[in-house]
Amino acid sequence: MLSEDDKKRIHHRIRRIIGQAEAVDRMVQEEAPCVDVVMQISAASGALSKVAQLVLQDHLAGSLSDAASSDDAAQREAILQELIVLFDKYASTK
Repeated sequence: MLSEDDKKRIHHRIRRIIGQAEAVDRMVQEEAPCVDVVMQISAASGALSKVAQLVLQDHLAGSLSDAASSDDAAQREAILQELIVLFDKYASTK
């Protein structure tokens, strides 16, 4: 589970991403040069990927801890399968 500090850091990043998305919208409406719009989109996309990475790292750490402390083989397998599915989904967005 995310710590309060991590939640604050992620919230701050998301607020920045929202600002970047609003800037993209403004740039499109004002017919800014395509290169500038694409650069802003790239920055927002990278920032969003970083948020996903932080959330995924936290989930991975918690899940591995749960699996390591479990005596139930079925539960460990379920955790492993969940992580595989999550990793596949995350990797396919790259």
